[in-house]
Amino acid sequence: MDAATPTHPYYPLTASIPSYVANDSSVVRLLVTFGVMVGVVTGLAYWQTLQSPLRLRPIDRFAVVWFALCGFLHVGFEGYYLYHRTNIPQLQTVFGQLWKEYALSDSRYLTSDVFTVCIETITAFAWGPLSWLTYFAILTNSPYRHINQVIVSTAHLYGVALYYGTNFGDFRATGVSYSRPEAQYYWMYYIGLNAPWAVVPLFFLYDSYKQTAKAFRALQTHESERKTQ
Repeated sequence: MDAATPTHPYYPLTASIPSYVANDSSVVRLLVTFGVMVGVVTGLAYWQTLQSPLRLRPIDRFAVVWFALCGFLHVGFEGYYLYHRTNIPQLQTVFGQLWKEYALSDSRYLTSDVFTVCIETITAFAWGPLSWLTYFAILTNSPYRHINQVIVSTAHLYGVALYYGTNFGDFRATGVSYSRPEAQYYWMYYIGLNAPWAVVPLFFLYDSYKQTAKAFRALQTHESERKTQ
């Protein structure tokens, strides 16, 4: 093979991915399999909200589903990436092939990019478990629910800002793009699949703001009434 001929489909074409092996499953099969996994996780989480004796608001039910999904993705899917990151280009497991498919929108995942490894490590070991703690806190009406929710939602916003920002910064500074130009990869995978983590946390932060303010107002009212007795 000519030395100038790319040995993989990722951008930039000069990226070093010497052990790359093409997926042996179709894109449709991979996406359907992943969709089933997500459906099982979110379905079970929603079922738990229906079984709960608590009077959960619609946003609480959504939060249970959301944080259960975040825990699964951060610990399971992204944790898999961390553990196998040096071998993923040649893996034919479901998660390995899914990562190779997603990497068409961000090849940094196949080159052990320092930023990517660092942010995924923090996500898998900190924000994944905290997402599950928040999920359990909502179902048990824990007083720590909103503390956890604020921390993990802020972390999600910060993380996605860095993720988008470093990619855009590299492109502006060097002209290097890590995503293939096709709309499927840039707009659907890179932008679309990460966009929820730039939007959903805002709703939870606002809800936590309102609920925390409500709790403090009630406490202040109670303290004022107690002092006048």
